[in-house]
Amino acid sequence: MSSTRAYEVDARITAPGVSEIAAKQSTIRFDSSPRMGDELPGPAELLCSAFAACLLKNVERFSEILPFEQHGASVHVTAERQERPPRFTTIRWTLRLVTDEPPGRVDLVQRNLAKHGTVYSTLAAACDVSGEVMVVRPE
Repeated sequence: MSSTRAYEVDARITAPGVSEIAAKQSTIRFDSSPRMGDELPGPAELLCSAFAACLLKNVERFSEILPFEQHGASVHVTAERQERPPRFTTIRWTLRLVTDEPPGRVDLVQRNLAKHGTVYSTLAAACDVSGEVMVVRPE
């Protein structure tokens, strides 16, 4: 038996070229202008942000489940878009993980990120997604 969970946001245009998303107790402003703006993230950056959030959330989740000791993480995400038809073709990521865990345990976390991340799995079904974990030893 499969269960489902629903997620909700509300969004609105607040000024020409500026919109905001309301989710839970947060508001996220973004560029909704016809062209690519320089100040606010646009939909593509928000998609990359959701992907990065998925990775970091699951690092924390796997830290408890496995357990896996980590002392922090950061991620860089790049998405490539083609013009016609407009769609993302690739998403590349690099996760910097501060840990003393052995390489085999780090590989397990990387496999679990790809296997159990909701945003990751959804995007991987639509385009090529790949990345690597770079271990940073704690000081």
